[in-house]
Amino acid sequence: MMKNMATHILTKIAVNIGRLLMAITFIFSGFVKGIDPLGTQYKITDYLEALHIDWMFPSWSTLLMSIVLAMCEFAIGIFLLLAIRRKLVSKIALLLMSVMTLITLWIVIADPVKDCGCFGDAVVLTNMETFVKNLILLAIAILLWKKPMEMPQLVSKPTQWIAINYTFLFSIVMSIWSLWYLPQFDFRPYHIGVNIAKGMEIPKGAKQPKFDTTFILEKNGERKEFTIDNYPDSTWTFIDSKTVQTEEGYVPPIHDFSIADAKTGEDITQEVIHDKGYTFLLVSPHLEFADDSNFGNIDEIYEYANDHGYRFLCLTASTEKAIKHWQDITGAEYPFYVTDETTLKTVIRSNPGLLLLKNGTIIQKWSHNDLPDMAEIGDKPLEKTEIGKMPEVSAAKKIAGIISWFIIPLVLLTIADRLWAWGAWIRKKENSNRILSTFKKKRKMRKKIVAGNWKMNMNLQDGVALAKEINEALVADKPNCDVVICTPFIHLASVAQVLDSEIVGLGAENCADKAKGAFTGEVSAEMVKSTGAQYVILGHSERRQYYGETAEILKEKVELALANGLKVIFCCGETLEEREAEKQNEVVKAELEGSVFHLSADDWKNIILAYEPIWAIGTGKTATSDQAEEMLAYIRSIVAEKYGNEAAEETSILYGGSCKASNAPELFAKPNIDGGLIGGASLKAADFKGIIDAWKK
Repeated sequence: MMKNMATHILTKIAVNIGRLLMAITFIFSGFVKGIDPLGTQYKITDYLEALHIDWMFPSWSTLLMSIVLAMCEFAIGIFLLLAIRRKLVSKIALLLMSVMTLITLWIVIADPVKDCGCFGDAVVLTNMETFVKNLILLAIAILLWKKPMEMPQLVSKPTQWIAINYTFLFSIVMSIWSLWYLPQFDFRPYHIGVNIAKGMEIPKGAKQPKFDTTFILEKNGERKEFTIDNYPDSTWTFIDSKTVQTEEGYVPPIHDFSIADAKTGEDITQEVIHDKGYTFLLVSPHLEFADDSNFGNIDEIYEYANDHGYRFLCLTASTEKAIKHWQDITGAEYPFYVTDETTLKTVIRSNPGLLLLKNGTIIQKWSHNDLPDMAEIGDKPLEKTEIGKMPEVSAAKKIAGIISWFIIPLVLLTIADRLWAWGAWIRKKENSNRILSTFKKKRKMRKKIVAGNWKMNMNLQDGVALAKEINEALVADKPNCDVVICTPFIHLASVAQVLDSEIVGLGAENCADKAKGAFTGEVSAEMVKSTGAQYVILGHSERRQYYGETAEILKEKVELALANGLKVIFCCGETLEEREAEKQNEVVKAELEGSVFHLSADDWKNIILAYEPIWAIGTGKTATSDQAEEMLAYIRSIVAEKYGNEAAEETSILYGGSCKASNAPELFAKPNIDGGLIGGASLKAADFKGIIDAWKK
């Protein structure tokens, strides 16, 4: 027993440590993807290109994939943290980790991308590090899938729908906000506050990597690749450029930033990043896909820069044709320069986007949807404006703000939901109390019963010995309730000989649904009665589950048992899935209506009901006293609806489900719980008597 308990405790600890680790990982992964949906889209496109199927997916579909992926990861993390829909979420987490582990195994072997992008730009892992990480998470996912119910819920079931819906809504809004404006957190090398020149520096003594930038140009239908050293004349048309690392070495945070004249190829990178004044950089990886709805604001900023002597450049990886088209539709007069496409996508997550540099340091970044209003600035120089200064919002404040936006509304919604539910509950109670108030006042009229169900345990000799021990203990110390022991068929006749029927009643665990005949192995109600038994258990969940006993079969058994003078302990109860779906009342009512609610009022006097939550039978789990009381009060109310208040008041209703001496006093103190149907604890005389003695407390 102690060994099993220790194993259970260790399992519970392992499950919840794993749950916490996986929840944090998924929340962080989903969050960094959600605040940078364009970055996630770029990574998805990398995978599709590696598989040579990128042509099958238009840009909008990969962007949608990035938002959905971020939402799913964030939601799974939150649901694991709060233990919402534990079984379903643990299955989804296992499925997702299985797929992700296979993908990372592929990238370890094939090396199609340099990093998986699982944590965006926040934490960059090698392919092997990612694979090891996923193997660990997969092992945790398997553990959670096997033991989901070991995760204690932090949010009550009635409130879970709020947490589920708000989590999805929050993630979607977070992604849309980041798309419209810019990511709230910038983990890339070009974040606000970075000096580009310093970001490009290599420490003394460090081995320097080598990079080659190649330009693809076209002339007379012929395409060729050129480097900076052999860049051709302006008769060639720029098509594309790419920068690749040719030798390993120390790689500075910024290693691929270059600015070349779109026509001449002249490199002005150093000139720009060492300019002591202000420089506006309009960034558009592809002008042909850029949003031109705010070109008027861009032109105003360009004119403002011209008037005050500030440099204004447009950096793009587009062709000369695309540049010309942009000029035609926007009237752009600012100069255009060529920069690597990947670099531009890294610099800012907007097409177009605007940067403001001062002395080579990035001090502001804007999406094209959130450009500064030049009418408010007027003729003031940048030094005297807010946009000309570094913003003071700290990362800690941003984190606190985002957490507040998630937690505070969730708490307020939960409180509102609980207040509404409380009001509904009060109204419901007012109605039900008209029936149940009489039950509380008259409880003493009902019989208090503790019944033991031995199930398939004990050989004949041990069974007789246990029955004798129980009988002697109760003869010596009279119980304050009726006591019944229900034994396997082979025990009945022998056990009946050692019991004082005035102290301990005898019952069977089952009987046949036929009176007599060629039914090999069956035991009829008449045979049970002939052994000296007075009771029989019918409708137990194990009989329903393992032997397919239907409502109609049980109806026959009940009628035969009553016809042969037996009192029936009739069981009803719901599964865990039914309780989680809040169908427990519906299930219990259907079980009673199908098998016993057809009886006459006289026959009903010989019925004892036993509510057994199936999820608490033999599991060590017990419904709380309030849960048990709520269900037994409901059962009594539907008996009252069928047979009247007086019959309902006289009906003894027992609780069955891991009832022990330790929790019996609390359970039996409830006004509608009239005793217990005891399983494992009835197999030891001391344990069984401890439960019986709960009626003396």
